Amino acid sequence: MNTQETILQLEGLKLKGMAECYKTLQGMPVNQWPTLDTFMARLAEAEQQYRNRKRTEMYLKTSKLRYNAVMEDVICSEERNLNKEMLLKLMDCTFIDRAENLLIDGKTGCGKSFLACAVGRQTCFMGHRVEYFSMNKFVERIALAKLDGSLLKVINHIERNDLVIFDDFGLQPLDNNSRLALLQILEDCYQRKSVIVTSQLPVSKWYDYINEPTLADAIMDRLTANAVRIELKGDSMRRKNQKNNNFAEPKATMSEVVHLKTLQKVHLM
Repeated sequence: MNTQETILQLEGLKLKGMAECYKTLQGMPVNQWPTLDTFMARLAEAEQQYRNRKRTEMYLKTSKLRYNAVMEDVICSEERNLNKEMLLKLMDCTFIDRAENLLIDGKTGCGKSFLACAVGRQTCFMGHRVEYFSMNKFVERIALAKLDGSLLKVINHIERNDLVIFDDFGLQPLDNNSRLALLQILEDCYQRKSVIVTSQLPVSKWYDYINEPTLADAIMDRLTANAVRIELKGDSMRRKNQKNNNFAEPKATMSEVVHLKTLQKVHLM
């Protein structure tokens, strides 16, 4: 069997990472060929890196994040009530392993959604499944699902994620179907998965926003029992955007470039 036939066979077995690595190794001078053990190790590593890259690409696509935000573009300052130590704790995504929720409140334009999307994007790179919802879209989706009989299917789909982001909590009035769906999602995520909620309303006002005492008690209990709160302050970042482009679509950061290249490139030692 020649080299091309082997590559085609590997691709046919959906081992595309191995196929690319094998092709690269075959292009090396004979005196640089690795030992058999090293050769097999590189094939396995290449396949793992390829699958990780494809998984990350899929998670980013299905997350539907509002902003193409990255953690390195989040501005930390005393004025914003956000420091680098807090940001670093979010970057390693261990809050998901601890099934902690993240509650972000602050005035309009202060960067709540941007921070939530940056955390969501980082979470995808760390190998976790994420889904983003603005609350108006969430309410609409639940209403449509209730009408066409797919509500349980929609809720089950949302619960598959490791992290669910609810953005602009408090802007869209909740009907009873939305309250019940939100409670079911939070109930199933409790102590197993994580939720990020952003809101212009302070957390102390969320109970009144839910506007149904029994359900409000249950929802707030599951949201706040194991949660980290970030109260963003400062002026509107949208106004500052004209100067620093904080909300412009960012270029890939060095960490992401390195991460992607690591996943794509076969290291030939």
